[in-house]
Amino acid sequence: MGNGLKTVFFLIGSAFLTRLIPFSSFFRNLDTMIHEFGHAIITLAVSGKVMYIELYANHSGVTYSQIMNNWSSIPVSLAGYMTASLFAVFLFKMRAGGKQRLGLQVMTVVSIMALVLFVRNEFGVMWLVGFIALNIVMLALVPRWLRDFYYLLLAFLTLEESVMGPISLIVYALENPATAGDAANLSRVTPIPAIGWAVLFTLFSLWCAKNAIVAFLERKKKRPVRQQPQEPYY
Repeated sequence: MGNGLKTVFFLIGSAFLTRLIPFSSFFRNLDTMIHEFGHAIITLAVSGKVMYIELYANHSGVTYSQIMNNWSSIPVSLAGYMTASLFAVFLFKMRAGGKQRLGLQVMTVVSIMALVLFVRNEFGVMWLVGFIALNIVMLALVPRWLRDFYYLLLAFLTLEESVMGPISLIVYALENPATAGDAANLSRVTPIPAIGWAVLFTLFSLWCAKNAIVAFLERKKKRPVRQQPQEPYY
């Protein structure tokens, strides 16, 4: 079976199975937070100003910012979906290397930065506080098997949401291009219509998903190194 088909089957399977896990909806906001955090960081990188971020209970979010010119909006608008997709790959790469603890620490640090620097609405603040507290518990108090299961749940939810977001964007772009979020913003400053950007986001997310699944399937288990008998030297 090719990697493309494996990616599709894993995405469908994870979409089904993760919905059977209680409270999985809570963790889907991780992808939203990473998406908006990507917007914020690139805004600062192009000398813009981030006013604040809002995260909502329906897994959507928005970053309010000021930028110097229209062309600066291109990298800022690209950053959201691309950062979320790349972050999903990062999580699976960390797992492939047996570094789930480090991956969880990175999630926690990013969440703390988002809470301190950017997020200001009530739901967003409460969600971040809860997520950070739960991560600290997982890092400090629970057995490794439970922490690794928690990490894998977050990784698959982030992967699934990073793909479903751009696919939803295609639907919005077809029904009403003005409501297509980042794709609509990009269409205003480039010759490419919103549907074109939505398709590009989707293709990029699928490419990232393929790399994430490959990392998941090719994880190498650590094996004990067999000691070779020592030859005596005189």
